[in-house]
Parts: sequence; structure tokens; C-alpha cells
Amino acid sequence: MEFPSRTTLFVAAVLGGVVLYNTCLKRKKNLPPGPQGIPILGNAHQMPVGTPWLSFAEMGKKFGDIMHFDVIGKPFIIINSAKIARDLLDKRSNIYSDRPHFIMAGDLVGYDETFVLQPLGDNWRKQRRLIAQDFSQSMIPRYHSLQEKEAAILVRNLLKDPSSLLSEIQLRIGIIIVRVTFGYYIQSADDLFLKNPLAAMVNFGKATLPGNFFVDFLPALKYLPRWMPGAGFLSIADEWRKLVWDASWNPYDWCKKNLDTGKTLMPNLCGNYLVESNGKMSRDDELKLVWASSSVMGGGMDTSMSTTLSFLMAMILYPEVQAKAQAEIDSVIGKDRLPLISDRPRLPYVRSILAETFRWAPSFPMGIPHATREDDVYEGYEIPKGALIMPNIWHMLHDPAVYDKPDEFIPERFNGDEAEMAKTNALLFGFGRRVCPGQHFAEGTLFAIMATVLATCDVLPGLDEAGNEVLPKYEYTANGAITFPKPYTLRLRPRSPQATALLAEVQSTIE
Repeated sequence: MEFPSRTTLFVAAVLGGVVLYNTCLKRKKNLPPGPQGIPILGNAHQMPVGTPWLSFAEMGKKFGDIMHFDVIGKPFIIINSAKIARDLLDKRSNIYSDRPHFIMAGDLVGYDETFVLQPLGDNWRKQRRLIAQDFSQSMIPRYHSLQEKEAAILVRNLLKDPSSLLSEIQLRIGIIIVRVTFGYYIQSADDLFLKNPLAAMVNFGKATLPGNFFVDFLPALKYLPRWMPGAGFLSIADEWRKLVWDASWNPYDWCKKNLDTGKTLMPNLCGNYLVESNGKMSRDDELKLVWASSSVMGGGMDTSMSTTLSFLMAMILYPEVQAKAQAEIDSVIGKDRLPLISDRPRLPYVRSILAETFRWAPSFPMGIPHATREDDVYEGYEIPKGALIMPNIWHMLHDPAVYDKPDEFIPERFNGDEAEMAKTNALLFGFGRRVCPGQHFAEGTLFAIMATVLATCDVLPGLDEAGNEVLPKYEYTANGAITFPKPYTLRLRPRSPQATALLAEVQSTIE
């Protein structure tokens, strides 16, 4: 008699478990509506790729603002409504603030060391507190001069070479984030302290996007022998894991080593805590500091770059908005100096442009998934423990029932009302206990860039080979979970010789 091979038994056990799980799940008769699935796979074949936020928004027209998908036994809950998101993720944050257990991103690559993917608990709480304290509204003004200086250098360099748009934005935002996190001033776009976290963030987006890796739905696959067909994801995980380690530990080790030499620029997140500990930081506390710092780099770089690119695109497409903002800056600040972050309360229209950029082009259109810690019921619908909760932030910010002409860039929709802007910003920076603790710092960097551009330049379309203007298209490409405008060209024209002189006066000194 031939006995089944171990592989056959393994596959049979896995599939049997999935079928059993599906059967048990379907006994819940009040799950939110969603498309009809098929045996074993459920709705796996119906999960959208490419631009899932658009697909889920379209599906919502049929199934409603809260939908259920079953992906090989894993329940997914898609939320298209800001009201439902606030009801569940904010008001019931004790249930909805956990994270899914990512096999690829967590077990295999190691992103779950950061508090961004940490489950609720003591480690998550302590990591988040480190960031919240150092980037609180009362503490971040000490970084304003750095943000303002790099914003001015960004504009000055783009005036000289607009073709360097993406690389220059990456460099300047990277300089700001690495400087305030580790006290290190990046010298060039080739600096590994910039290149490594940028690459790690790209991988993070890929590793956390539901559906990208089958091992997240069949965890036992992580034990596959590496020689087996289909096990290539294990080699990818090894490569990504080393990159995460290098991006997190190398700048920290540099900061720690150079505190006594004076090379480490103060203040900075890691340096502040290292000095405070007086060389007596425990290994456990050091681990928390390193991974919390890694979260700052990962959370701030790509999102800020995407938002900056979207802002510049909007200024090209909506020149009347640009002109109105320039008039506000000229009236309030004058033309004898560059704007400061401290001018923000007096520039409501520029603030509205920032909020409208967040709304018009959210860089994280589906956010990072949440997970339920226990069974729950909402409006008669059962939401099972362990369900993966995906807020469709893009649709919430483009909901025609909330925003008139949602695809158009209209800062006037906020009427200068800070409370209305805050509602929009809040959707972008997370929900409940998962709200981004670096929100105010990120807003400061983006405000400095936007205000400096508007005060000194006219943002114009790029030209083709024949000298004709080429308008960018409002189209986005997903780099994992984060979106960027599709490549476009632009020109910056100084508004006056005085504006050029003000930019030239900004020193390129390391501080």
C-alpha cells in the first residue's frame, strides 16, 4: 500500500483547515455584504490590485459603505465611510486598534519590530511614547529653522534644475528626517543613510499590501524548503530583512558613537534619549528606541515626498489657486523675507492648500490595515475577531456626499475653517490609538515647502521638445501601499529678483 507523501498530507491539512474555517465563518449570518465567493478561495480572485481604493469605491455603490470579503478564510472588512471609520476605529479603538499578523512583513522581514506593526501592548506603547514626546507640538519648534532652511534650498535647487524634481525632494526631506532622528546630515542622494530607508519603505509598502504575498494567507508556507518551486519569497524576505536592519541600526550606531566626538548634531530623537540615559540605557530600552526611530524614517519620507509632488502638480493645474495663495503671502508677510512655519496661523489660504492636497491626493489611500481584538457588532453586522480592517481613505476624502466636486482642487471648500481642515487631516494620519505621533512635524515640513514655493516662484508646466507646455495628468501609481503622481515635468520661474536674492541668502551650512 502506498501512503500519501508528507507534502500531500501537509497540503490536505492546510486546505482542510481552510474549508473548516470557511464553514464556521459562514455560519455567521450577519456579516457585512460583499461579493459572492467560491469554495476555499472565497473572494481571493476578486480582490482588486493596482488601485484597490478605486475598485472598492466602485464596489461600494453596490454593497454599501462597509463590505466583507473572505480571502482563503481570512475576513476582510472594507470601510468606505468616514462616519463608520470614526464609529469603529476611533470610538471603539479598544477593539479596532490592533494590527494584523503579517507573515511576510513581520515574521520574515522584521517590520513588526517597529511600533507601526506592533500589536497593542507594552512594547508598542513605549515605542510610541518616545516619538510622541519628542515630536509633541511643544517640542517641534526647535526643528523649524531646519525645515525652513531645507525648504528654501529645495526651491533654489529646483530653480536651477527642475529636471531634478524627484531626487531633490527625496534629498531635502531625507535630510530633515534623518537629521532630527539621528543627528546626521545627509550629504548626497547616494548616502546610504538615505538610500537604505527609502528602499526599505518601498519594500514595506509591498510587504504590507494585502494580497501581495500568499504566505500571509497560508502561514505554513513560510516553512517551505527553499529549493521548492514557489519558495522564492523566502529569499526576497532575507534580502529585505537585512535592508531593514541596516536602515535602522547603522544610523543609530553612528549617532551613539559620535555623541562624544561632537559630530552628532543635537537635538535629535536618539541623541536626546541617549544623553538623558547618561550611558546607562538598557538593551531593552535601546531596542525600543532603535525601532521607534526606524518608524519615524519610514513613516515620514515617502508620504511627504508624495504630498510635495501632488502639491506642485496642483499648482500647475490650478494656477488661480496659486495666484490667490501668493497674494495672501504678499499681503501678510510682504516680500522682504521668506515665510516661516510660525506664520502658519496668519495664512489660512495656504493652510487650506495643505489640507486640500491631503484630501485631493492622499499618499496612503488605504492606510495600514487594523485588526479586531474581539468579536463586535455594528449596525447589526457581525465583525469577527481577527478580521482585517481596511479603511478606504481615498474614498472618504473623495465622497461626493461630503465634498462637492471631489476630484477638483478647491481649497475654498474649507472656508478658512481650521476645524474643517482638521477633519480632513485626521483621516490621513490614522485612527484611534494608531494616529501618527509625527503628524504636526510632518505638517510643518510640508507647510514650509509650500509657503516657500508660493512666496518665491511661479510653478509652470514643463515643455516638450517643440517648446509646448505639457500639463500633468491627475494619475497615480502605487508603490506598494503608497501612491505617487505619475512622472511629470515642471518649470519654476522666480517671481522677482528679490525672491531670488532671498533664496540665495539661505546658507547651506550643516546644523
